[in-house]
Amino acid sequence: MSTPADPAAHPAEASEARPAARPADPDDPLARERSHLSASRAALRAMRADVESLDIRDVTANWVNAEVLAHQIDERIKALADLSDTPLFFGRLDYLHAPGAEQAEGAGGERFYIGRRHVHDADGDPMVIDWRAPVSQPFYRASRKDPMDVGLRRRFGYTGGDLTAYEDEHLSDPAEPAEASGAPTAGKLLQQEIERPRVGPMRDIVATIQPEQDEIVRSGLGGTVCVQGGPGTGKTAVGLHRVAYLLYAHRERLARTGTLVIGPNKSFLHYIEQVLPALGELTVRQATVDDLVAHVEVRGTDDAPAAIVKGDARMAQVLRRAVYAHVTMPTEPVVVVRGSRRWRVPAYELEDLVRELLDRGIRYGAAREALPQRIAHAVLVQMERAGEAPDDRVQDAVARNAAVKAAVKAVWPAVDPAKLVLRLLTDADFLAAHAEGILTEEEQKTILWARPVRSVRSAKWSAADAVLIDEAADLVERTHSLGHVVLDEAQDLSPMQYRAVGRRCSTGSATVLGDLAQGTTPWATRTWEEALAHLGKSEGVVEELTAGFRVPTDVITYASRLLPHIAPGLTPVASVRENPGFFEILPTGADAAGDADVVAACEELLRNEGSIGLIAADARVPVLAQALTAAGLTYLAPGEETTAETRLTLVPASLAKGLEYDYVVLDEPQAVVDGEPDERTGLRRLYVALTRAVSGLIVTHKAALPPQLA
Repeated sequence: MSTPADPAAHPAEASEARPAARPADPDDPLARERSHLSASRAALRAMRADVESLDIRDVTANWVNAEVLAHQIDERIKALADLSDTPLFFGRLDYLHAPGAEQAEGAGGERFYIGRRHVHDADGDPMVIDWRAPVSQPFYRASRKDPMDVGLRRRFGYTGGDLTAYEDEHLSDPAEPAEASGAPTAGKLLQQEIERPRVGPMRDIVATIQPEQDEIVRSGLGGTVCVQGGPGTGKTAVGLHRVAYLLYAHRERLARTGTLVIGPNKSFLHYIEQVLPALGELTVRQATVDDLVAHVEVRGTDDAPAAIVKGDARMAQVLRRAVYAHVTMPTEPVVVVRGSRRWRVPAYELEDLVRELLDRGIRYGAAREALPQRIAHAVLVQMERAGEAPDDRVQDAVARNAAVKAAVKAVWPAVDPAKLVLRLLTDADFLAAHAEGILTEEEQKTILWARPVRSVRSAKWSAADAVLIDEAADLVERTHSLGHVVLDEAQDLSPMQYRAVGRRCSTGSATVLGDLAQGTTPWATRTWEEALAHLGKSEGVVEELTAGFRVPTDVITYASRLLPHIAPGLTPVASVRENPGFFEILPTGADAAGDADVVAACEELLRNEGSIGLIAADARVPVLAQALTAAGLTYLAPGEETTAETRLTLVPASLAKGLEYDYVVLDEPQAVVDGEPDERTGLRRLYVALTRAVSGLIVTHKAALPPQLA
């Protein structure tokens, strides 16, 4: 809930609000900035206190409204929390011209502090401007070539929550050198923030968003955007910040329609779950595709050939045929008895009604609900011709008549999506009848279950089966659509999974994030145009991020040796980090000695600040777990939060996607490749594993390295 005076809930007002007054002391800029930070924190505490003091006892009409309002106030209080380790503002803009000038919205000689949320003083004047407000945009996009009416851009450096440095860029005068205070030299604060060690979950990048990223973040709600980005280009962060921006710019609309972030697995979602709350957004739901289609309990798995066929978009045609095959044309009339009168709707007229509903292409369940009303209307027409004057109540009564219900049940019976899919997967004749001309006989045999199953509950459904049930359920009843969906690591989705996601944003828009080179499923996406078509968003725009901010130059250069073999059409990522990073290839001893060398590499890296990920082929994880335990090293599983005491995570290669660590030890690259069903998929899995490091990478191996890395 927003207090009436809070511009944070009204973007237009925030952008036009008056800027903070200039501090008085001209001799100590750093002290003045610290003073403004203290005053801003005090103002934020006052904003929170105002909300906490709200008395709603006499405001609401009933207890339901009171509960809703109380919940909104609680959410507002949480959003106004002052996180001690999160800078309240990270930049400042000094504009050249007053409001109304042609050049910009800025004000002559006045300034705006840019931060993660809006903060105003007791008079409602802004002390910190939300990074999403229009007036904040030049902080990310202004340059010496196009200063956007900004005279000075200042970045702030923090240590443990304390403001310790600043760095200035004089954008209006290309000859003016940059100035800095507090140790870092000019241009270093941005690099330091980008290269800051990663401990704990993923953090926001609001202070370091680059112009090409900002353009995607601020793109409109109406269009779907697909972001192709190699490792370390910030595509996940861009997607999350886009959600935060859209919630700021279209809050009322998205509050009604909802937003959703979809990730590849629970570990990934846990890793990113703190980003949006840190930006003040607490209502965005997060889920996996499996969560969305959880109509049945998944207890089984498919082999790759079966999963590929089940994930093929052609299965949607098979399911549509199977669903609508339940409709049969009437051969008998419907006779409705009301009092002493009998009203007869002939079979040919019933057939016309059925064909009309089929031609309209509406959902199976909606048509089934409409049919009794259509039959009742036909009866009412006869009544009116006979001189009666029936009303809507009569039509409803006729629609509920036993004869009408019986006719609808015979012509348009109810369909249970799970039972339908079960029959397709267990009845060869039923599948053949509806897959004819769509699936080959061999493909049909591939997806048929070997053993009969008695019931839906006893079936060992696979993840791909659940997606088929979701498709069938949508044919029966329309899936609820959200206002905006962010789909991350999209390259691993099957066409049928894309369709499942597309149903969740059929009347909204989407942000699709992925990297074709990191596709590690047998059905991995070939082109983004195909993916957008399956998603139902063919009009979506594909953007490519090629500047790498996370992976060091030496590491990404080494990993890019695999690109010609896994994604020859993609542009290699070019790292913009000044620190080339630490990179070493370490041959190890045989058997247990080799495992000891891997443990020693981890121990060496633990002497540095930051998180360490030991990534290995899934089959090697138990062996390495024993070696780490024997050496007395405590380690975490993927998704568990690193702490200052426990900074080592043991990561199966199959779960490494989307995660990042300051330092990575990659064990046995060839074993990672061999752990996949084919070499291409294995090389893609290896590419993912190689690119999880932020500061340094050690590749350990007993066996020969894959020849593609030579």
